[in-house]
Amino acid sequence: MPEMSGAQALVGSLARNGVEVVFALPGVQIMDAFDAFYHEPGIRLILARHEQGVAYMADGYARTTGKPGVGLVVPGPGALNTTAALGTAYATSSPVLLVSGQIESYNLGQNRGALHEISESLDVFQHLTKWCARAGQVEDIPGMVQTAMEHLSTGRPRPVEIEIPWDMLPGKGDTELPEPEIFAKTSPDAALIKEAAALLAQARCPVIWAGVGQVPERPGYHHGRGKRRHTRR
Repeated sequence: MPEMSGAQALVGSLARNGVEVVFALPGVQIMDAFDAFYHEPGIRLILARHEQGVAYMADGYARTTGKPGVGLVVPGPGALNTTAALGTAYATSSPVLLVSGQIESYNLGQNRGALHEISESLDVFQHLTKWCARAGQVEDIPGMVQTAMEHLSTGRPRPVEIEIPWDMLPGKGDTELPEPEIFAKTSPDAALIKEAAALLAQARCPVIWAGVGQVPERPGYHHGRGKRRHTRR
C-alpha cells in the first residue's frame, strides 16, 4: 500500500471520482491541499474572494452541469460563511461537496482558542447537508470522498461535507485510492408512469407540476422566465 500525504489522498480521490473543477479560497489550514492540486493537471482550481462565493459557485456548477460541485474552504468562520449557499443547495437538491479544513486533531474539543476553532462544527453542518463526517486519520480520507460521492449520486441529491484536520493534510499514511464506483440511480415505477400517462391523456386541461429533480437531467437547462401559452378547449 503506497504512502502518501492526506492532501495527496484528497486530491487523488477527487480526481479518480471524475472531479474536474474545484472552487476554493486558500487559507493556512488547507495550504497543503493546494500543493497537491498543483501536481494534479486534471483538476482546474478556481479561486473566490469569499467562502460564500465558493459555495455558491459550486452550487451553480452543479446545477448547470449536472455534476457534483466541489468547494474547499478553511474551518471555523470560513466554513460558516458557506452556510447560506449550502442551505440553498439543500432546498433545491443540488449536489455540492464542501471540503472544509479543521484545526489540528490534537486540539479538537480542547477549547484552547486554536485558530479558526469553533465548537462542534459537525453539529452545524448536519442540518445543512445530507451527510457530513470528519477524518480521524489520513487513511480515512479516500473512503470519505467515496462515501460523499455515493450520497451525491444516489437518492435525493443534496450537499455533503467532509472535514480534514490541519495536521492530516501534510501527514503521511499508507493509503490506497479505491477505484471509483458507478452508483445506480433510482428509477420511477414503470406502472405508475403508465398510470400517469393515461391520466394526462384523458385530462382536458393537464398541468404538470415538476419538482427541482428534473433540472439535473437536462444539463445547461435555464429555468428563467419564459413565454406562457394559454390554450382553451
